[in-house]
Amino acid sequence: MAHHHHHHHHYQLSTINCQLTIGIILNLVFVVVEAVVGLVSGSMSLLSDAGHNLSDVFSLALVLVGLRLTRVAPTLRYSYGLRRSTVLISLANAVILLIAVGAIIVESIERMVHPTTVDGTSVMITAGIGIVINGITTLMLMRGQQHDLNVRGAFLHMAADTLVSVGVVVSGWVISITAWHLIDPILSVIIALVILVGTWRLLADSLHLSLDGTPDGIDPEAIRQGIAEIEGVDDVHHIHIRAISTTENALTAHLRLADLSTMEQTKHVVKEYLHSQNITHTTLEIEAADSHCEERDCRG
Repeated sequence: MAHHHHHHHHYQLSTINCQLTIGIILNLVFVVVEAVVGLVSGSMSLLSDAGHNLSDVFSLALVLVGLRLTRVAPTLRYSYGLRRSTVLISLANAVILLIAVGAIIVESIERMVHPTTVDGTSVMITAGIGIVINGITTLMLMRGQQHDLNVRGAFLHMAADTLVSVGVVVSGWVISITAWHLIDPILSVIIALVILVGTWRLLADSLHLSLDGTPDGIDPEAIRQGIAEIEGVDDVHHIHIRAISTTENALTAHLRLADLSTMEQTKHVVKEYLHSQNITHTTLEIEAADSHCEERDCRG
């Protein structure tokens, strides 16, 4: 089972690495195209969107670097390797998204105050290409984002870009028909607020893991009860559960055993149980049944 899990995990990492690389190349090409069309047509909206897309390329590259860092072997200085970098990168991605949202809102207000004339047709065509490229990247990352906070950050970036491109197409269409240029900043603000909702959760989850909070989907009390019900375990205390990456969790705990002669067998059963609960790194301190601790210490 562990061998199968290792190969599945390796396959998942390889797949996501490939998807991110394709996404980076596609979006980088699109940034160049969008910037050139923006300069030729005199569209500030396309130029600003090209800058936003460039920040997304940077974010995708960050995620790719983070996933590669998870493969760095542990050392005496970094006993878990560099897995923790994935949590920091997901936090950085959340901050970048918030900055992008802020930039979109500021620019939209500026356009409301000082409306500009835009070539609606050029904007529509270019943004339509953006929908295709961003949409493809978003779909590629959809499955991986359910299991990895870091990939979720990249997914939100690309989903946000797809929404922005849809908004730009709509505004370009309205402008080309009605010449109502105010539609562009209005749609931009609405899209920015939609992006903000998803980004806020990503930021909260990233901060939670950065502060060694218990990872989502793990109930510490249920874990405590599950261990306590294992044969040979008299008591379990000093439980600490934390994320060592966006996909791997660790636990430390003290176990009080009725019979120390069954220590190795009991530890094996406990670790198998924890592995089934998505806790793959376990450190257990064993105590004899006749040892005692203060009640508040046992709860630590």
